[in-house]
Amino acid sequence: MINYSFDEEKKSRHLLVKILVPVIAVIVTVVIVIFIVKGNNKKSAFGNWGGVPGGVVTSVRTITAENTVLQDYLRTNGEVETQTSMDIFPSIGGKVVSMKVALGSSVRKGDTLAFIDPSEPGAYYVSSPVTAPISGSILSAPVKTGQRVTASTVIAKIGDIENLQITAKVPEKYIAELKIGLKAEIVLEAYPDTVFTATVSKISPVVDAATRTKDIILTFDKKDSRINAGMFAKVKLFTTEYSDKIAVQQDSLINNSDKYYLFVVNPDGETVTKREVTIGHNVDGYYQILSGIEPGEKIVVEGMLTLAEGSKIKDISKGN
Repeated sequence: MINYSFDEEKKSRHLLVKILVPVIAVIVTVVIVIFIVKGNNKKSAFGNWGGVPGGVVTSVRTITAENTVLQDYLRTNGEVETQTSMDIFPSIGGKVVSMKVALGSSVRKGDTLAFIDPSEPGAYYVSSPVTAPISGSILSAPVKTGQRVTASTVIAKIGDIENLQITAKVPEKYIAELKIGLKAEIVLEAYPDTVFTATVSKISPVVDAATRTKDIILTFDKKDSRINAGMFAKVKLFTTEYSDKIAVQQDSLINNSDKYYLFVVNPDGETVTKREVTIGHNVDGYYQILSGIEPGEKIVVEGMLTLAEGSKIKDISKGN
């Protein structure tokens, strides 16, 4: 017969506890995991969990698809000029003895602009007048009284400041889109918050070989005293017009493997369908939709990133 001491019995019990506690912990963990999995599977079967359509309701914003016009354009710079201007030269060289006009002066055809004294030492000649060949305003008067000039010196420049135009340059790659009558929006440095309108009236027949650009002339649609010759102009020239197609914001499109999709609200107004579409031209972040959507259908434009086929939605757009 074997006898155990009290200490030996205590040690045996302690060893048994150390073995059983981890085993019990593992068993409890397994039971909990099984319970959770079964619970989730039941909820998924009813469409409430696991990302199955019909679960969470997503707030979205929509627009009603309708045919619209996208107006393509290009941007360039130009300079405000007079439609008619002319440099004035004296008929003879000599000393300017009198200037009859100043910068900005209005003149009529035949008015005297200056007198030139062609006299040389030992000889005397009658002063020769310089007259205006056209009516207009003095755009520049670069010479002064007492200055000696030749027959090739510009005495003054006359222009019609009542009728102004813009000369702008268009890069060669865009010249196929140019035609008389194109509309443009003009912004001047002096009035950055004001938009003036103009129309293409002339197109150069040649391309500048040095700059690879073609000159165009735009005429202001309305006269405005704020516009001055010599001003710098920013030109937004409208070119091709794309019409009779639905257009949507670029951010509304879902791109997947080079295919594009939109979420369309179903007739029930509570769920969506993911529909493949064909896109066309892009202007300022708006794409033409060539196929896949019909006018009158509602398209999701905000909140689409969390949607799937058949997802439930709440349309929070204004008017809904």
